[in-house]
Amino acid sequence: MTTPAILSGADVSDACFLADFQTMSSFGATGRGGVDRQAATTADGEQRRWLASLLAARGFDVRYDRIGNQWGLLEAVPGAPYVVVGSHMDSQPTAGKFDGAYGVLAAAHAAFRIAERWKVCAGRGTGRPPVLNVAVVNWFNEEGSRFKPSMMGSSVYTGKLALEDALAVQDAAGVSVGEALDALGMRGDWDGPDAAFCAEIHVEQGRSMERDGITIGLVHSNWAANKYEFVVHGEQAHTGSAVIADRHDALLGASMLVVAAREIADAFPGVVHTSVGQLSVYPNSPVVVPSRVELLLDLRSADEYALAAADALLHERVASIETAASVRIERRTSHSWPVMPYQPEGVELAAKAAADLGLVHKPVMTIAGHDSTNMKDLVPTVMLFVPSVEGISHNEAEYTKDEDLVAGVAMLTEVVERLAAGDLEG
Repeated sequence: MTTPAILSGADVSDACFLADFQTMSSFGATGRGGVDRQAATTADGEQRRWLASLLAARGFDVRYDRIGNQWGLLEAVPGAPYVVVGSHMDSQPTAGKFDGAYGVLAAAHAAFRIAERWKVCAGRGTGRPPVLNVAVVNWFNEEGSRFKPSMMGSSVYTGKLALEDALAVQDAAGVSVGEALDALGMRGDWDGPDAAFCAEIHVEQGRSMERDGITIGLVHSNWAANKYEFVVHGEQAHTGSAVIADRHDALLGASMLVVAAREIADAFPGVVHTSVGQLSVYPNSPVVVPSRVELLLDLRSADEYALAAADALLHERVASIETAASVRIERRTSHSWPVMPYQPEGVELAAKAAADLGLVHKPVMTIAGHDSTNMKDLVPTVMLFVPSVEGISHNEAEYTKDEDLVAGVAMLTEVVERLAAGDLEG
């Protein structure tokens, strides 16, 4: 007879986390191992209700604010502000199951562990009593796939986007954010908790950490980004009979913009990233020369001088494309942000925590935008990464190893506990 293995408390906690992660990944699951749960869709509502039940079962007060951010409040110090910890659970149309969602579930489990430690502390008079409370957050519409712009929930919470403007945004079917949230019953009448600090953990969405054998990335800064919405105006015509020289083909102009974006990135190899991620073609008929194309184009760099040079080059190309394609290109700035460091004292606190846990770590930058890039402009914020296998992201093949996932939960727990104990107070 084989004696069953006796699991340690940490092993049991890790097993519970991985089991919950598997359950969470079933909401909006796709056939190739990913998820499709865009903001305020049925699948998003299902996973939000599941998260609410998970939090409520542990004694957390679950609430929704005016833009639909989902909060799980753990109040140990009545009236004190909160350490906000979390990420987002909405996704791209066919996406990986780790992006964002891992950070929310890791936040919840970190808060569960901290709550247990606080009980021990109160019962035995040992440990580190809290001076701040903890709020787990599932930010609304971080991805921006159904409603633009991205990072909507944290932008409203931090005052960067007006609530009424966000609620009025419509998806492709003409459904507004407000209507979508009301249909789920997940729009509250509250502005959210008072934050003192913030922490977020996320999969890297790059391959530098895996390449270097790093378990924890300490994010010290973000890349700058300029994100534009371009509208290419042409003129409808018959695709067969219209003389080529007479055409004002909006899709041709848009295609030239796509090529220009890639050529600009190639002019700054490894320094500037560019992309076009969405095209909307009108009338999108097989026998009509398009008269209007909307597209989103972005440029990103850690070097603001290089970004400015790339941006100038882009707008030079816009003018030449208008002439070459005989179209008019309207530019609308979607949003942009500069290179902005995370607070160095937060990076230092995280480095000490990683060292105490024996986790291999290094400073990294984030190329992608995250809700923490908004929060760091409001309160001191700690951003952490765990490795992504082969750097695959926004793809159903996205993957992070179990051992890295649970190491990240342990790291986040330590960081949030130290923040709640007042290690950065004053």
